[in-house]
Formats: sequence, structure tokens, C-alpha cells
Amino acid sequence: MIIARSVWRKVILTAVAACSFASLYEVTALDSKYAARQATMHETVGVPIPGARLAFSATAYCKGIVTTAGVAVQAGIAAADPELLPVGSVIEMDSLPPKYNGIYTVLDTGPAVQGRHIDIYMWSCNEALAFGRRPAHLNVLRLGWSPRSTTPSFLDRFFKRSAPLPLAARPLPQAMPADRGSQN
Repeated sequence: MIIARSVWRKVILTAVAACSFASLYEVTALDSKYAARQATMHETVGVPIPGARLAFSATAYCKGIVTTAGVAVQAGIAAADPELLPVGSVIEMDSLPPKYNGIYTVLDTGPAVQGRHIDIYMWSCNEALAFGRRPAHLNVLRLGWSPRSTTPSFLDRFFKRSAPLPLAARPLPQAMPADRGSQN
């Protein structure tokens, strides 16, 4: 080492370098915690997009005959805040007990279902009461009734394919003139 010929100088220089590295590492670790906290805050206030994984609070309900969408209540139906998950949205629950995991369609709303709250329909009121309130994570598969709001497939995301043009927007093929082939 050209910086110092003495062993003591080398030890001191190594100690200073190690301390400065450790202090810079701590600053980086604190910054990443801050970024994670900011991402969590953004998740709680943002509007979901297809393909998003969101944290919700799940409860169950058992009363009612017809949903907001006009469909008879049955298993596989959920109620949600229409500002976050409009009627017709399709979600996948995967963090509840296995009996309740699966794909649900949001076909109902309610005055008590506001914000990041999902209400799952159950036929038995005793089962709904036993379900209580649980934290849940869900994946948004589709927002509303529009098929264009569906999560893109893996190949579509990989190749970044766009949707094909509808027939009305495609250009019409041009007809060949009859005398064009005899010009040799």
C-alpha cells in the first residue's frame, strides 16, 4: 500500500473505511424503509387496476334476495365500494381459509361497504357471523363489466401485443385493375 508504510496507519485507514461503509449502509437501509412506507400509503389511497394485489378487510353477509346488479344472491357474489371495485368486477381471494378462497364477482353494494372493505355472501347466517372480520388480500382480475379491463395474459405482456383492430376499422383490400397483368 503506497498510502502508508506503517502498519498502524494501515489499520487506522481500514477502520475509517469500514466505519464510513457501515454508516452509508445504514442510511441506505433507512431510505428503503421510507420508500416501502410510501408505497404502502400509496396502495391504500389509489384506485385499483386490473392485475393489482390489494389488502382489504373481509366480512360476510347473508341477507337479501336480489343484488344491486339484479341477480339473485348466491355463493360467489361479493359486495364492494363501487368507487374502488365497480359492479361487474371479478376478484380472486387467496389469503382466507381454503373454504373461502376463490373467484368472486362483485354484484352488490351496500351502505356499510365503504373503502377497502369486501363483503362475501354466505347462505348461512351462522356461518357469516362466525366468519367475522378478517384481513384479506385479493387480486383484481377485471374492473367492471368491460372485457377490455381484464388483466392481460402473460404472452400479451411479454410481447406487448395490442388488441386487434375491429373489422370496421381495418382498411379494405384494393381491387387489381383487369388490364394490369397484360402490360408485358
